[in-house]
Amino acid sequence: MEGGLVRLEKHQGIAYVTLSRPDKYNALNFDMFKAIDKAIKQLQQDKQLRLVILTGAGGNFSSGLDVKSLSKDPGKALNLLFKWLPGNANLAQRVSLGWQRLPVPVIAVIEGVCYGGGMQIVLGADIRIAADTAKLSIMEAKWGLVPDMAGLAGLRQLVSKDQALKLTYTAEVLNADEALSLGLVTEVAAEPMARAKALAEQIMQTSPDACAAIKLSINRSWTASLRSLLSRESLSQVRLLLGRNRLIAALRQTKDPQKPYRNRQPWW
Repeated sequence: MEGGLVRLEKHQGIAYVTLSRPDKYNALNFDMFKAIDKAIKQLQQDKQLRLVILTGAGGNFSSGLDVKSLSKDPGKALNLLFKWLPGNANLAQRVSLGWQRLPVPVIAVIEGVCYGGGMQIVLGADIRIAADTAKLSIMEAKWGLVPDMAGLAGLRQLVSKDQALKLTYTAEVLNADEALSLGLVTEVAAEPMARAKALAEQIMQTSPDACAAIKLSINRSWTASLRSLLSRESLSQVRLLLGRNRLIAALRQTKDPQKPYRNRQPWW
């Protein structure tokens, strides 16, 4: 899946997903929403996938929603927001939630601007590494809109309620260090892609089944009851103990450090 509005390239188990509309600062028009959703669905079917690195072309992540293009075509705007059932995610929400639902770690590399819809997309990632020159903002209120791409689901897990309200009320533009202090990004790096690759290499030394189980357990239990958390931990551990990759992990720590892992078992 090369070229077009979203580039998807895979190397040694890592999928590199790049928003590619650099002349518009990777602004999100209807076709880009469709392309991101398609990429996520393709990755969901890839049993050999170990990790995703998500970034933007041209030195920017995304300037957010292309309001002008969607204003010219109300039909596409309606398709973006339409859902069959009230509790389901619509297309706009799937491009954020979809990264949370992948059974592999997702690292967002943030360079340049990351505004509005772009910010909501990276809030769906597991880890966010920002360039020291990056600018971030939840900017929807500036356009008379509300954040509606499921980004609030991620935001509420990262910052306090009053900070979430302040950031969304004001559409304040944050530099990378300010975003780090609030917990909106995980790390700040002078070379964020190099740092993401180094972190990916470290993560890929661990079992793909363990990574899938950890992501599932934390995402489902983060706001759940203690009872649910304990149940999820126990169920995940039993499945891991019975799996082949647990044995391989043990061998990698002792007799055979280079022994390759098997494809992960289905966890979702």
